[in-house]
Amino acid sequence: MANTIRASVVQTATAAYSLEATLDKLERLTRLAKERDGTQLAVFPEAFIGGYPKMSTFGLVVGDRKPEGRDEFVRYAKAAIEIPSPAITRIEQISKETNVFLVVGVIERDNGTLYCTAVFVDPEQGYIAKHRKLVPTAMERTIWGQGDGSTLPVLTKAFESSSAPGTTVKAKLSATICWENYMPLLRTFYYSHGTQIYCAPTVDARPAWQHTMTHIALEGRCFVLSACQFAQEKDYPADHAVADASVRDPNNVMIAGGSVIISPLGKVLAGPLLGEEGVITAELDLDDILRGKFDLDVTGHYARNDVFEFKLREPTGPGSR
Repeated sequence: MANTIRASVVQTATAAYSLEATLDKLERLTRLAKERDGTQLAVFPEAFIGGYPKMSTFGLVVGDRKPEGRDEFVRYAKAAIEIPSPAITRIEQISKETNVFLVVGVIERDNGTLYCTAVFVDPEQGYIAKHRKLVPTAMERTIWGQGDGSTLPVLTKAFESSSAPGTTVKAKLSATICWENYMPLLRTFYYSHGTQIYCAPTVDARPAWQHTMTHIALEGRCFVLSACQFAQEKDYPADHAVADASVRDPNNVMIAGGSVIISPLGKVLAGPLLGEEGVITAELDLDDILRGKFDLDVTGHYARNDVFEFKLREPTGPGSR
């Protein structure tokens, strides 16, 4: 049992598009995970920093954009962060002070374009990588740009064993955001690079999401850490769009949560957490990955490379980042 680490999933919401208050919340919940649970890795939800504009229309209809929608986009873009930036420096500081590796969903601003991004922050090295969501879903495409093949990291991180202090445990981590998880070739890419801790920041609170996460854990023989937002109307600006403006209530749920940690053999180790903010934690025995690969390795002995071919097209030119 020496090949173990402790990992947490944080279920929370953006603080009404306030960057300072949201970073304070990130620090508070990271410290909670560390002090209460001894966590070494914490995953935060999609768009945690910057916000997920649930129910917003941005004044859009096909063929027309309203001035008030442009103003709403200005407010949303100003809540986003650049990489690097003082916000990233603050996240690095939190990671260093707590000795917790952080995977955080952010809205990234790059010149005039926003991206739904996950950043990887190491306690010793600071910010080390990012993943930009390849395909925003539905109306998200009107406010977020598309990522490309240059931000698909699978990172190797050395942790101290949670069960045998002094022993080093190496783990490979990746991040796939919300409905990217329904892209079979993206999953295959990560499996082929040996991802072991498959982080899935999301805002999908449907019951069906639990089945998706279980399927990926079983298919990839990896640990799945899905961090979903839990958001109420009070977590948004007072004039933000809601499902029914005639019955506004600060406690009305906007995003219902469902954060979960699942083992490579499909066992739910923690969660799903519903209806509240919180931190869930589990001990990950990385030997469970090999226990699963014994009978299923979808990019190894259970692949048919003589029948199917998988290829990543490397981005080229000035547009690639």
